[in-house]
Formats: sequence, structure tokens, C-alpha cells
Amino acid sequence: MPHDITLIGAPVDEGQRRAGCLMGPAAYRVAGIAAAIADLGHDVEDMGDVSHGPLETATCPNAAVHHLAECIGWTRSLAAAGQDAMARGRFPVFMGGDHALSMGSVAGVAAHAAAIGRPLFVLWLDAHSDFHTPLTTTSGNLHGTPVAYLSGLEGFDAFPAFPAPVPPERICLYGIRSVDPAEHRALKAHGITVHDMRVLDEQGIVAPLRGFLDQVAAAGGLLHVSLDVDFLDPSIAPAVGTTVPGGTTFREAHLVMELLHESGLVSSLDLVELNPFLDERGRTARLMVDLVGSLMGRKVFDRPTRSFG
Repeated sequence: MPHDITLIGAPVDEGQRRAGCLMGPAAYRVAGIAAAIADLGHDVEDMGDVSHGPLETATCPNAAVHHLAECIGWTRSLAAAGQDAMARGRFPVFMGGDHALSMGSVAGVAAHAAAIGRPLFVLWLDAHSDFHTPLTTTSGNLHGTPVAYLSGLEGFDAFPAFPAPVPPERICLYGIRSVDPAEHRALKAHGITVHDMRVLDEQGIVAPLRGFLDQVAAAGGLLHVSLDVDFLDPSIAPAVGTTVPGGTTFREAHLVMELLHESGLVSSLDLVELNPFLDERGRTARLMVDLVGSLMGRKVFDRPTRSFG
């Protein structure tokens, strides 16, 4: 069924230290994301780029944490934008921007889910688990903390209280292949489902994902998908500052998107960590837009032949 899609630019660059992710929303627009979605029969509105608004003083006991005030500002503004879009019956697509934006996007989606009395599930397509807190991160990069935030872990006192923490059984980390020891211990302690690349190599792409989607369907839940560029193998998606070898291939990634479309369960989407400064003639931005097309209903036999000559 056609959706009413709202594009929300989230030029968040402060969740890590490598400049460039703030150009992500513009790159998606140049790569034709609005037309790619509209051509599939969906209504598309572009709300432009959100700003983090006036900043308030914020402190953290961990001296490594940087740009705390900015990340708090982004969390507030993106949560408001996402909640407003969903309250209007629309499907928000948050175009980032680094993964710190998901603290705001998921907060807004969670607030809406709580307001209508439906459970929220989260599918995290990423090389990393992003399960640090501001107190445990050694890099100080807050793009590595959103899953801990949405799970309701302690250490986020400076942030707005998460509206309805997502229980561990409703979170699926999929495609993971870079987890440090502290995160590994925390994930085990909280019982979050982790389908790392070894699981996908052994069981295939389809079975673990379908198992999670069956849970969402059985609960009548809303599904938020957070798609990080580094979910993809860097050989096909170089425009990310946190490359990890061994990611999903072109065909595997499209299969994931097509399965998500066929499920009819996805209600909101993040596109994160695109750094156009690191791209090769826009190839990563175009691939991400192509994946959005698959999520929105494009089939493999609909793809045109491309010439780069």
C-alpha cells in the first residue's frame, strides 16, 4: 500500500569526530531520494533540515564525551519532528547525519507508539552495536550510544528521559561485526538479540530476519529501522568514517530491504553515517537511495541498466 512519506533532514555531525556527515541530507536529495520514492506511488513531502535549536549547558562525568549539548539539542528537535510526522499519519525518513540522530528519531517514534498503545520494535542494521552510554564510552563519540539510550540504560541523565524504553526482546541488532568487550558484556547482561555476521553466514540472511519480523507481526507492533552505511561492505559503500570489512553485499542488502517491504511492518526509517566527503562520485548515496527504493516496493526486475561510461 502507498505510504505518505516525510523526509526529515538531520545534519548531525557532532556524534563523532570526523567531519562530513552534516552533508548527508543534501547528498540524499541530490541522489534523488524524493523522486525514487514518489515513482513508486508514495506521497512525499520534504520538511527540510531540522536544527538543534538553542543549546543549554550540559555536563558529563566522563571527560571524553564531546559535543554533549549539541547532541542533546538534536535529540529534542528530532524527537519532536518525528513524533509530529507520525501523529499526522506519515512515515518519517530521517536522513543523516551520524548515528547520534537516532537518539532523537527513536524517541519521537517511541512517544507516538506509546500514545497510540502499540509496542515499538527496533531493527538496527549496523556494523556496531552502539551500546555504550555516556559513562562507558572511551572515545567520547555519542554516535555509539543510541541503542543504550533507547533501552533505558543509566548514564543519560543530561538527556531528555526516553519516553518509553524499548524492552530487549523488541530490539534486533543485525549484521553486527564490531563490538568491544564492554559492549559485549552489557549486551549479554540485557539479553538483546544480536545477529552478527557469523550468524548470518551460518543461517543465511533470511531466517533470522523473518524470525524477528514474525515477533513484530504477532505483537501488532510498529517497526523502526535504523540503516547505517557501514551495514554494507565498504567495497560497495565507502562513504563512511567507520568502515568494517565483511559487511553485507549489494544483493544481501537489497534482499533485506525487500523482505522488510513485504512484511508491511516498517513505520519509520533512519539513514545514517553517510559522509559524502568520503564518497566516490556519489556511489554510496545512490546505493542508499536504491535500498530505500527496495524498502518502498521496488522489485529487482524493475532496476534499469546503468552506464558509468
